[in-house]
Amino acid sequence: MTISTATSSALNPSFPLSAFQSQRQNQLLTPENRTLLQLREFSRTTRIRASTTTTTTMEGGNSSSVEVHSTSDNSGSESMKLLFVEMGVGYDQHGQDITSAAMRACRDAISSNSIPAFRRGSIPGVSFDQMKLQIKLGVPRPLQQFLDMERVKSVFPYGKIVKVEVVDGGLICSSGVYVEEMGDKNDDCYIVNAAVYVGY
Repeated sequence: MTISTATSSALNPSFPLSAFQSQRQNQLLTPENRTLLQLREFSRTTRIRASTTTTTTMEGGNSSSVEVHSTSDNSGSESMKLLFVEMGVGYDQHGQDITSAAMRACRDAISSNSIPAFRRGSIPGVSFDQMKLQIKLGVPRPLQQFLDMERVKSVFPYGKIVKVEVVDGGLICSSGVYVEEMGDKNDDCYIVNAAVYVGY
């Protein structure tokens, strides 16, 4: 959620008004445009982060925890030195498997990139073992609980995954056709967005 806090110069003595500004503001403070003036005086936005952790039990008794945030910063890169960001999108057109869509999104993000710097020692004092990954997935909220994070993590051939974040995003739409032999329960198509942050 985003909460905006007003810092009106009319109420805050640390922002003095000139004589012209005071006169102009008084002219504007009519019942009809008071709301408009107040909106224009909003000058600071405070972001509040709320999170929940969902644990899903898989076949065989294994469980997978998913950290879900209603809002967050851009990358959560405070725990590592960020080098670059890879982005991708994944689809599951038949079978309604949100994990497959998430895996394809991650593969799409990393499949057109090569990272030689870690293996070649191009970053002074940083070895290949120090490569870190943070994964952020945009997934439709009703489907987040069905994500198998271990399968998603298996997409990445190397790099230590230090964080996986799932936020509201992606899309559920119609594929336009129901194909029972492909495992369809309906004609829903699942779409997931992925951002992969790479650093050390």
